[in-house]
Amino acid sequence: MKLFIPIVLVLCIYLSGSVSAELHGKSAIISTATDTSAISFDASDFSSLTAFTVCINAASETTRNYALFSYATSTHHNEMLLWLQNTTDFWVILGDLQITFFIPEMNALLKHICVTWESQGGEITVWVNGRRSIRKVGGKGRVVKGAGLFIIGQDQDNVGGGFDKGQSFVGEITDVNMWDRVLKPNEIELISQGCYSDGGNIIDWGSTGFTAMGDVAIEDNNDCSI
Repeated sequence: MKLFIPIVLVLCIYLSGSVSAELHGKSAIISTATDTSAISFDASDFSSLTAFTVCINAASETTRNYALFSYATSTHHNEMLLWLQNTTDFWVILGDLQITFFIPEMNALLKHICVTWESQGGEITVWVNGRRSIRKVGGKGRVVKGAGLFIIGQDQDNVGGGFDKGQSFVGEITDVNMWDRVLKPNEIELISQGCYSDGGNIIDWGSTGFTAMGDVAIEDNNDCSI
């Protein structure tokens, strides 16, 4: 028994860690509006960001407003928020700053959406299916603070909570990745094609640990099946 117990302990530790890879090749499906359904990420630590790229592959038939990607800290619940307003108005929110982009209507077809931002010039760009928007300027000289929580499916009104059913995401979401730099146009184009790209160094959909809350179904999407 003394020889067997350590082997069991090591096996349990290995299996509990392997859960972080379960999103590779999978989608999160949220079928109904709730104030509980969400996924939080055990993202890589950082003290602050002066640039980022966030990419998400998502589809929703919801016509009301909702949060697509929420990052909250103890100092600001909208430290970074990607928000859909009336299916076509895409808001990039950094604290008290809001920049609006008009994008193709969100619907039942998966759309690959990326947002890039850098502090030095304040340039913000939205990319849809590998094609970029006009460039806008906002948040010049500011930073995105660390020690917060990343969530998809809900808008955080405080770190990890304050969810509102009327602002929740309903639909399918996959391939959520985040980098601490602005990706190059050819990188975003390749990533938008899926299947053969590396994940982000802050959030990697294929390897970052996550917690599914409420009524979230994790299903194989077969998007990269041969």
